[in-house]
Amino acid sequence: MLTASSGSVPAAQESGTHAAKNLWKIVVPSVVVVIALIAGRLYYRSHRAKPLSDKDAIVLADFSNSTGDSVFDDTLKTALSVSLNQSPFLNVLSDSTVSKTLKLMTRPPDTKLTPDVARELCQRAGSKAYIAGSIASLGSEYVLGLKAVNCQSGELLAQQQVTASAKEKVLDAVGEAASKLRSELGESLVTVKKFDVPLEQATTSSLEALKEYSLGIKALDEKGPVEALPYHQRAIELDPNFAMAYRELGVECKNRGEVGRASEYFTKAFQLREHASELEKQMIAARYYRNVTGQLDMAIHTYQEEIDSYPRELRGYSLHVVFGELGQYEKAVDIARQAIRLAPDALNQYESLASYTLALQRFDETRQITQQVQARKLDEDDGFHSILYALAFLGADSAAMAEQLGWFEAKPEYETEGTEIASDSEAYRGHLAKARQMRKRAVDSEVRADNKEGAAGVLANAALQEAAYGNATAARQLAAAALKLAPSSPGAESEAALAFAMASDTARATSLVEGLGKRYPLNTQMQSVWLPAIRAQLALDRKNPVSALNFLQLASPIELGYIEFSPACLDKVYVRGETYLAARQGSAAAAEFQKILDHSGIVLDCWTGALAHLGVARANALQSRASQGADADAARVRALGAYKDFLTLWKDADPDIPILKQAKVEYAKLQRSTVANRR
Repeated sequence: MLTASSGSVPAAQESGTHAAKNLWKIVVPSVVVVIALIAGRLYYRSHRAKPLSDKDAIVLADFSNSTGDSVFDDTLKTALSVSLNQSPFLNVLSDSTVSKTLKLMTRPPDTKLTPDVARELCQRAGSKAYIAGSIASLGSEYVLGLKAVNCQSGELLAQQQVTASAKEKVLDAVGEAASKLRSELGESLVTVKKFDVPLEQATTSSLEALKEYSLGIKALDEKGPVEALPYHQRAIELDPNFAMAYRELGVECKNRGEVGRASEYFTKAFQLREHASELEKQMIAARYYRNVTGQLDMAIHTYQEEIDSYPRELRGYSLHVVFGELGQYEKAVDIARQAIRLAPDALNQYESLASYTLALQRFDETRQITQQVQARKLDEDDGFHSILYALAFLGADSAAMAEQLGWFEAKPEYETEGTEIASDSEAYRGHLAKARQMRKRAVDSEVRADNKEGAAGVLANAALQEAAYGNATAARQLAAAALKLAPSSPGAESEAALAFAMASDTARATSLVEGLGKRYPLNTQMQSVWLPAIRAQLALDRKNPVSALNFLQLASPIELGYIEFSPACLDKVYVRGETYLAARQGSAAAAEFQKILDHSGIVLDCWTGALAHLGVARANALQSRASQGADADAARVRALGAYKDFLTLWKDADPDIPILKQAKVEYAKLQRSTVANRR
């Protein structure tokens, strides 16, 4: 008999060993199968075709609302749009493109986008899919559904259904469903998590406030900023922490020329920017740096961040505006063209591009841009017709100018702007009596429209005209009237300060310039353009051209930039020219005045464009007196030609304008000296 010590195995133990072997024979293959199934599913999920690519556009249909509660009308679509637009992957068709496509479908812009209409619109716009939402009540609960449908085949691409336990939870539910839908449509979980601020934080917790906001966006798209303003004002009354509503109010006021009021709204939005999505934070910050602090370098950085994160978000390409304000027009052209490629039916992008090509003196290119707008049958607005007027003015085409002014007169909403344009053109040619009549109409119209800041801008610009033309008393009165209408407007204050300085009211000019310096310490244009020009003019009043030149320092591209709150008249360049004249540096003065003439596409019908001819004449006359022989003769010829250019331009100007009287005396004296020298 064998014993245990000799290596024998007890019966029970032997039985267990056999059982274990049999179990492994069953379990191992099963585990392998399960692992294979899991691996197969993971492989399929990772390699299956994604429903959408980052190149595909989607259309948002209106929500189907069967609750009977009108607060959900428009509101949930806006909420869904905010939520989906957080995605750098999804490409939601813009409201302007939707309106344009509806027009092509011969449907009104307020057509309700039912699933059938949304599918047709999606096909017409060349989009890939539409998303339809629905909300229904179930007792005290609400059931929300989202469906993404291929608009070509009708195939269901993705869907989500969520439940909200109460009305106050509906926005949370929309955000939850949207987040899930984003990943189903092909977006990576990484970006879904990174760019997914809860809707209550990204917008508002108040359905009523969001409804007013939605109605405002709709009114803005269909009728313009004036009609949108009341809705957004009610939105912030209902929710004082609604950051994006403040931003929209700022944009609407800015578009009306109310820069000071716009700054207040932009500041409030910036203070509340944590109540916004990542995209909206960038949008709010960019406007704040550009329109409030005036830190153009920070604005560039923020817009560039927005483009990097959301390359299809059109508003990030407002970067071109900042380059325009810095006088970097080639860069502005490049960014504007990128924006047009992104949104080929966005009229304002063509208008910006056209203004930059005007600034670069590329007038044929500007005409081509206007022809593109007309060929695309885009709705023409005041900005577009201002470009057409500018081309006509630069081409001395009086018939075309009259045609464009007729367009403004026929549009009550734009009549004031047309009157302002006509007033500046009359003043440019020395028709001050006509200009004053038109200016009064424009100011009265702005005041009636409760746009005091716009009226103040007209008066302040006129004050500069009058001061430059030698009407010091009128200049001081107009500048004071501008400040009375809008005492805290940076535009009115800057122009009024320069007008006071040019009209020798040094006390008021000094007070204003000190206040502007303290209130706008970071503002690029204020510190680099306006304050140096005003301080230099004050130094000229003290007969100290050396000090004036110290304020002006070397020329820089920013002097040629568009000004946010006033016409780009190149005031600083003009003051530098006057300063060189006072310093008896004729050649340097002529170069500054010639710079204004060489940038007629920026200056257009500003008073500086007219007086630059006289500046060139005076500078060359000065140079002729400081030179001898052939150099003196050549300078004298240039001076005579420039005087003749100015007097021809002002051939039918009002005869009592002081600077015109002076120019005629100077010209006659130069002619006499020329004759004497020939003898």
